[in-house]
Amino acid sequence: MKFVDEAFIEIAAGDGGNGCSSFRREKFREFGGPDGGDGGRGGHVYAVADPNLNTLVDYRYSRKHDAGRGEHGMGSDRFGAAGHDITLKFPVGTLLIDDETGVTLHELLVPGEVIMVAKGGDGGFGNMHYKSSTNRAPRQKTPGRLGEKRALRLELKVLADVGLLGMPNAGKSTFIAAVSNARPKIADYPFTTLHPNLGVVRAGPEQSFVIADIPGLIEGASEGAGLGHQFLRHLQRTRVLLHIVDLAPFDEAVDPVKQARAIVAELKKYDPALAAKPRWLVLNKLDMIPTEEREARVKDFVRRLRFKGPVHPISALTREGCEPLVRALYDAVDALQRAERGPEGPVDARLVKPSGPA
Repeated sequence: MKFVDEAFIEIAAGDGGNGCSSFRREKFREFGGPDGGDGGRGGHVYAVADPNLNTLVDYRYSRKHDAGRGEHGMGSDRFGAAGHDITLKFPVGTLLIDDETGVTLHELLVPGEVIMVAKGGDGGFGNMHYKSSTNRAPRQKTPGRLGEKRALRLELKVLADVGLLGMPNAGKSTFIAAVSNARPKIADYPFTTLHPNLGVVRAGPEQSFVIADIPGLIEGASEGAGLGHQFLRHLQRTRVLLHIVDLAPFDEAVDPVKQARAIVAELKKYDPALAAKPRWLVLNKLDMIPTEEREARVKDFVRRLRFKGPVHPISALTREGCEPLVRALYDAVDALQRAERGPEGPVDARLVKPSGPA
């Protein structure tokens, strides 16, 4: 399935039906009185977070979504029927943004969560609504109200515990394929990853976490250069960032330390809060370095970068060092989840059994 993380749609709730002005006319009923019914309300538009979806591709070409309008009131005390509601299903993690004002209306984070995004118009009153002891033959009626209409911009932020970042060809796709069930495209040229890939990593029995592979960043990504700038927002919900560095680049003129600093600078430009997230350094492609030189190369890199966080030298190709890294990641993610929930806080939204539409 093609990954689509942004779409534009137009939604329209149904208009309310008009009220009716009518009088009872029956044989042997000399004073029938008013019997015009009220109009029915217009249909509402709901949005639901569906955990079975992972892309907005359904809305790439299906852009107009209209609820039903309410029926008009009728004589003989008959009220109009309400218009049919419509429910739009979105992946968990979707932002609903008013395209005209830029205001974020809602963020669907809990599986099964249902919200109303456009309210149907109320039905108008018929003349029987106005009858009283002093107004026995009212002819007033009111039209139905218009339903809400909105142009929405949909943005999907993937929900992952761990996010991968790094330069193109750093080995991110190889790493996620080695430790998870994801099968991204892997090739010996840059920008093989054109959209985020999600994978579930099994750290043990009933122990797992979600990892996201983001397209490679280059210098200037926060201003729109390269591909990664389109997907930096997907890293905002991750708990831990894995900064993967190619420790043995093909071009000897390329300095891995300079590349690593460029990535950190782009994160700070894009979102300081994102740059402040826990970040681990993963030094990849150990298999391309002679065994006797590995320790010295790693120490020299960490010293020059002045990195203070966790450092994990690995080879994603041979899976050397991957298992201890996965175990450490699970322990860190589990600790962060517990801290977020508190001693008796709610469980993680992704672990809640979907309750379905209300």
